Parts: sequence; C-alpha cells; structure tokens
Amino acid sequence: MVSDRGLDVLRVIVQDYVASREPVGSKSIVDRHAFGVSAATIRNDMALLEEEQLIAAPHTSSGRIPTDKGYRVFVDHLADLRPLSPAQRQAIETFLGHSADLDEVLVRSVRLLSQLTHQVALVQYPSLSRSKVRHIELVSLTDTRILSVLITDSGAVEQRVIDLPRAVDESALSVVRARLLSAIVGLSMTDAAAALAADAPVESRPDSPELQNVTELIANTLREQVGANKQNKLVMAGAANLVRTEEDFTGSIYPVLEAIEEQVVLLRLFGEMATDQHGVSVSIGRENAPFGLAETSVLTSGYSSNGNLARLGVLGPTRMDYSNNMAAVRAVARYLSRLLGEN
Repeated sequence: MVSDRGLDVLRVIVQDYVASREPVGSKSIVDRHAFGVSAATIRNDMALLEEEQLIAAPHTSSGRIPTDKGYRVFVDHLADLRPLSPAQRQAIETFLGHSADLDEVLVRSVRLLSQLTHQVALVQYPSLSRSKVRHIELVSLTDTRILSVLITDSGAVEQRVIDLPRAVDESALSVVRARLLSAIVGLSMTDAAAALAADAPVESRPDSPELQNVTELIANTLREQVGANKQNKLVMAGAANLVRTEEDFTGSIYPVLEAIEEQVVLLRLFGEMATDQHGVSVSIGRENAPFGLAETSVLTSGYSSNGNLARLGVLGPTRMDYSNNMAAVRAVARYLSRLLGEN
C-alpha cells in the first residue's frame, strides 16, 4: 500500500517529469517541494512507489519517471483539473462563436483544442440518426452539372456535384427541387433514406421521361448524401504536435501517425472508453496497445448536437499535462454542446 505522502510524491514526480522530461530524483523533490522530510525519507517513498510499479528508472540515473500505471493512478486520484484561464475561456467563445455550420464548428473546435493542449485534437461527427432534413438546394453550375446541397436541422451540410445526362433549364430544376423538398424535408434521416430508396421512389409526375431520369438521378444522389451523414467520421488537427514530441516515442512516430489515420480504429477506441468522475475519458499507454497506440494517451469528453451524441478529445504521448488537457477537453466539449444546442 502507498501512503498519502507516497501519493503526493507520485504527484510531484508526474508533474515535474511532464514539465522537464528529466527523471526526477529525491534531492530535486526536497529542493522543489515543501514535504518537510529528508531526502532519505523521500527515497524510501520512491522505493515503495517503484515496488508498486508506479515509477521506474529509465537508466542508471538516480531519477525516476512515471509508468503507465503511475499515470493511471495520477489521473484517477491525483489530477487536479485546473480551471481554464479567462483568456482561454475567451478564446473558446471567440474562436467558436463565429462558426456558420456544423462542419465549420467541428473544424474550428479541433484547431482550438490543438492550440490549447499542444496535442493532436480529434472530434467525432455526431450520429445524425435522430436529425431531420431541414432543406435541400439544387444549384446550377453549368447546363449539365448541378450542386446538390443537403442541410440537416443539426447544421450538417453535405454537398455533391451531379453530372446530368442532358441540359436542364432552371424552371425544370425548380420543379424537381420542389418535389424533393415536399418528399423529404422534415423527415428523419432514416425516413428520408427510405423515401428516396429505389423501391420507394419520390412522388413525381415529370413532364417527360428525360426529366424523370434527371429526377431519379438527383434523388439517388440525395440518398447517398443522407447515407453519408449517418456514417461516423472524425476531424483531426495538430498532427505536427507529434513531431515536436518525437523524443517521447521509442523509435519512429510513423506507426502512430499511421494508426491515427485509421478512423475506424479511433472510433472503436472512443466507443470503449469509460467516462470518469470529471466527465472525461482517459486511456493511457498500454491500454491503447490493441489499437496500435501503446505509447500514447487519449483523452475524450462527450458533446451533444440536438440530442445526437459524439466525442472530442486529444491524443499525444503519455508524458502530457493531464490536468490542463482534461480541463481543456471538458471545456471545449461543454461549449460545443451549448453552441450546437443553440443552433
């Protein structure tokens, strides 16, 4: 069993190592922190921590560094979620407050979170199964090419360019637009997909077979757009931060970069992470080995968009500022929920 003072020693070892990337020795702990005991007593505490596999010696140095297990104890019991500074809170409101739609909100969110934490930032698109179709628009690009725009009530925007088999004038396009609007606006994404399915064609009585073919082509494209919005996907920013912390990884960082490119893997990891008492999920080091991320830590928090739930978070080396990063992830998630709820 580790004593209360031993846990305090673990706390300062984590904090000092994260700040300096240098192994922490008993003398530096006595010099830097007011424990009121001798270096010999601190060495005894450190020996017990080492027996519990919470710290380890990276080489022959007298200093120690936290293990994955040590980081886990720190996160679960010792981390103090410092509130964000007024400047950081203002940055969140200023940077995210001017976003126009869901896509822009999520892109801005990961950029901001990456800047606040100096880690790779990730945000999962909310599942749109409960969203409804708010509007569709068909925009003429040329006589035979149009842009199909699908907008949901959660602010998601999906665009596709459609090449038509024949020229369609604006009046005919308006007829198709009106029929499609009547068919799917206000429906859930699931019901809209059904309405646009080949075996349940959109009610339309076009004036010619040619226009009927155009209507079916546009309807099929819209069905693909609805399907795309039901799929999970991630937005990422700050991959360059991994390069800046390359010394925290043994060997090359390229396996980590390759792993984070696999969105299916990351989404599966997100789904298996349990939320702690702070409303943040943390997966550390070897806990991420099945996902090819054994030298990283992943911190996430949930956010909601019109009742649709998703996660955002950061990924970086196990040597990271957990307290600050957990606070930043939670704060951005809460602001994102509020912003999307307002929209």
